[in-house]
Amino acid sequence: MTDSDIPVPRVRTIADLARLAGVSTGTVSRALAGKSLVNTETRERIQALATEHGFRPNQMASRLRTQRTGAIGVVVPLGHERRQHLSDPFFMAILGHLADALTEQGYDLMLSRIIPDAEDWLERIVESGMLDGVLLIGQSDQLETIERVARRYRPMVVWGAHREGQAHCAVGVDNRLGARLAGEHLIARGCRKLAFMGEIRTLELVERFHGLTDATRAAGLPDPLQLDTHLASDIMAEEIGGHLDRALGSFDGIAAASDVIAMRAVRALIERGVSVPDMMPVTGFDDLPLAEQVAPRLTTVRQDLVLGARHMVDALFARMAGEDVPSVQMVPELILRETA
Repeated sequence: MTDSDIPVPRVRTIADLARLAGVSTGTVSRALAGKSLVNTETRERIQALATEHGFRPNQMASRLRTQRTGAIGVVVPLGHERRQHLSDPFFMAILGHLADALTEQGYDLMLSRIIPDAEDWLERIVESGMLDGVLLIGQSDQLETIERVARRYRPMVVWGAHREGQAHCAVGVDNRLGARLAGEHLIARGCRKLAFMGEIRTLELVERFHGLTDATRAAGLPDPLQLDTHLASDIMAEEIGGHLDRALGSFDGIAAASDVIAMRAVRALIERGVSVPDMMPVTGFDDLPLAEQVAPRLTTVRQDLVLGARHMVDALFARMAGEDVPSVQMVPELILRETA
């Protein structure tokens, strides 16, 4: 019998690999995990044997031992705007930054778009046993549910607004201040009758409307005209067109609740022969990458999504480690471009 006729032992488990290497299963486990407790020569020999025999550790067993799943849930609740999709430019931007931050830490991402029809939708997610932590993108109209779950489930961080005394950890921009900056700029340009184009059913957008109102009241001007506009792209353009056809002439400046609404408004104005910004200055809110790419380029309020995503992930990992980290409220910045 030649050497080539000798059957190669099959390596299916850590015990098989340990017998082949002549070490304990604990040593194999530590070596495959790259632990420095195993000397370099032994660790490299075990890793080489694992590669040679195509051995992959049983991830499920490892997760059972460590009580970790290696997955973070990223959840988008859409109670207020059920027709909005994940393809929305804001969601795509922040999801990309969160995915980068999570994968850099060796975690998988489990993405869910939720229409919260059941009262216990969030409990089902956090109690699934499939996740080490949860990131919520937006509070929607689900503040009561988020607060209820946050009082007993700590590894959860939410993108959104912060109010004094709330239980859940939120990361976001000072929406009220940001909208006030936009309003003050429009007023400084000579606007005297502002319109807020957006809905006021979610905490973040309510704060933006209030910030614009702060600016008009400080200047002794009438409160802004609120033109209810959904964030769902399939009805947004029609609503904006309807607002302009009915109310154009009753306002001389638009502060939009989002960049996407602002960009659609600019297009609708130009289609109606209203030049931007000469006849109607327009501001957005978010500073998405598109804001600098459209023509005319969009004046907007920046909420730093790169920094915000990093704050969310850092806060989540701290909470997973047992720390009770507080909310983070970032400072907005008015970005002046061509539309105002």
